This record gives sequence, structure tokens and C-alpha cells, in this order.
Amino acid sequence: MKKTLLMLITLIGVLSFGCKNKTEKSESESAKILTGAEQLDVYLPLLKGKKVGLMANQTTIVGDKHLVDVLLENEVDLKFAFIPEHGFRGTIERGEDVNNGIDEKTGLPLYSLYGENHQADSLVSSVDIMIFDIQDVGARFYTYVVGMHNVMQLCADNNRPVMILDRPNPNGEQVDGPVRKDDRFKSDISFHKVAMVHGLTIGELAQMINGEGWLDNGKQCELTVVPLKNYTHKSRYELPVIPSPSLPNHLSVRLFPSLCLFEGTDCSIGRGTDFPFQVIGYPDPSFGDFTFTPGSKSGMSVHVEQQGNLCYGADLRSLDPDSIRFSLKYILEYYSKAPDKFFARPDFFDLLAGTDKLREQISEGWTEEQIRDSWKEELAEYKNMRKKYLLYEDFE
Repeated sequence: MKKTLLMLITLIGVLSFGCKNKTEKSESESAKILTGAEQLDVYLPLLKGKKVGLMANQTTIVGDKHLVDVLLENEVDLKFAFIPEHGFRGTIERGEDVNNGIDEKTGLPLYSLYGENHQADSLVSSVDIMIFDIQDVGARFYTYVVGMHNVMQLCADNNRPVMILDRPNPNGEQVDGPVRKDDRFKSDISFHKVAMVHGLTIGELAQMINGEGWLDNGKQCELTVVPLKNYTHKSRYELPVIPSPSLPNHLSVRLFPSLCLFEGTDCSIGRGTDFPFQVIGYPDPSFGDFTFTPGSKSGMSVHVEQQGNLCYGADLRSLDPDSIRFSLKYILEYYSKAPDKFFARPDFFDLLAGTDKLREQISEGWTEEQIRDSWKEELAEYKNMRKKYLLYEDFE
């Protein structure tokens, strides 16, 4: 029997937007956003007497404390934690091995879920419930949501429930870009059939994964989402903890959806500098007046495009983060400067885009308006599907 529990916990008033008068709505929108993890009174009773597993990293916080510390302080029987790319404390290089270990502060056993882990099934079957609590940034190529998918799959396979402690999407007021439809382009950086900028919280995405039958063999896991309070998809949200070494501030998080496509090219977007995902450059003076040299920084010392080379380009640090939306203008502008050598890694660019059509359109000289028109129908279909899984008032 399929086990579907799309929403076990519904907090009174979270979804009843239409019943509020203007004064009540204004007060709600101005109130502090509470993450799922901060609502201890909601989920701690559900963990009482249970053996608990967790997937977490440095963003898994409750105020100024790590969720692990909070759970242990409240005598939750926490057995282990799975760790994603960048590790438990968020300091491991992108794409590098994440090894099993012990959390030095708490002694909690840590097991990598970045890549294949042959112990994963036995670990999940050894607990009564799994918790997932990691901050996403709302772009399809951000890999933490793959970890959530894997936890859901393990729970479905081993007949264990999973609890998602929801967190806001800092790019949640937009849905944009091509939808990954063709499984030829399925990878950890384009895992789900969603828009490039998907406009979902992790809790909403979990519901979509379950509801659309995206787990292997169409399985569904027993899913609980602890929803946010005082959040809508119109809410501005600046992350209290950086989600990875290359996204050090709000501006980089907002530019990430537009600039990540450059990683399929030979251009630098500032990895190995103090301002990653806030600049664009290439070792050619025709690319711009601003100069920088990518070097070696903690969490950004390998796979750094143009490492050690003086790059010329643009400094985007003066932009207003809240005015930024997903755009192809940067890709199109810099392609025009070096069309013959721009797509240095075409296969990787296609995986990021979730399609080979975007690269072909750029190479054929399509304008941004023409490209956007080409994905209008699939984006409309995705938006209709998305509506089924929203937990919060939408931006439209």
C-alpha cells in the first residue's frame, strides 16, 4: 500500500490566507519567519521515545545553535547524521569526497550521503524516523535537494517515515528557466523535472517528489512537513548561515541561478576569490575593465576556473540583491565576446541547463526573448503542477 502523508502537521492559520483581513495580513507578513526547526513544540513530541536519524549540515540551525545540539539537549535519541556535499560543517570542496566520521563537538557518528553509501539502508532501518533539515537556495542545480530525495527513497525502501523541517526559499518569488524533461540530462545538478528556478521550499519540493511518483518504482514515503510560520513566496529572506563556501552572502545567493551556467564555460564567476558568484571574467581584456585573479580559498581551492590567471570582466557587487531575477543577459553578453571558445564544457553546460536546446539556441544567435518564448509552454505546465504542492501563499 502506498504511504502518502503529504501534510501531517497543519498549524492553524498557516494556509488560511483568504480568511485574513488587511490588518491581520499586514501583521502576519511583518512577523518574524519561523523555520520548521524553530518550532520545537510542534515536532519534539513526535520524536519522544523514538530512535532518530538526521540529514544535516552547517545550515541546520535553531537560532544560534545547531539542531543536533538542540535535539540532544532535549534528550532526543539521535543515532547518526547523514552529511551532504560540503560536509557537516560546510567546509569540504565542491565535488570532493565526503567521508564518514565523528562530529568532534557531540561525538555523533556521521555518514556521507554524497555519492554511494552501502551502509545507508541498514542505518535508516535501525531508526524509527529520519529528519531532513538543510537550507536550499531555489535553483535546480543546487545539490542538497538530491540528498533529500535520497533520504526519502531510503525511507520508502525501508518503511520508515521522514520529517522535513521546512526552510524559506531565498529565491522563492520567481519561477523561471527551462524545465528538465529529458532523462538524458538527469544528474545531481539537474535531478528533478522542475524549472531551473523552481520556486519551492524544500517541504513543497518533497511533496512534489512524493506526489509525482519520482521515487524509484513510483514509491511514496510517509512524509511529514513541519511548515514555516509567517512565510509567503513574496517574503524577502536572507540566509542566516551561508549554504556553501561559494555563496557567502545574499547577493551571491540571488545571482547564483543566473551565473551558475557559466560553470559550463571557461569564464570565472569568482570562485577562489573573496567575491564568488558576484563577478564574471575571462583572461582577455576585451571582456571588460574590471580585473581579478582567482586563487585558492577555503572550500574553493580545486576546480577553480582560470585559477591564477588575471581575468577581465564585470563587477556585480553594486547590484541590489532584491532587484535581481533570473536572467540570460550575462550568458548572452559574454558569449558574444568569444563565441568560438565560450562553451568549453558543452556536456556540463547541458546538464546545468537540463537540456541541450539552450546551448544550441545561444550558438544560433537567439535573443533572450526568443529563448524565453521557446520554454513558455513547458514552464506553464510546470507552474500548474507546482500549484498542487504549495504550502504558502504564492507570489502571483
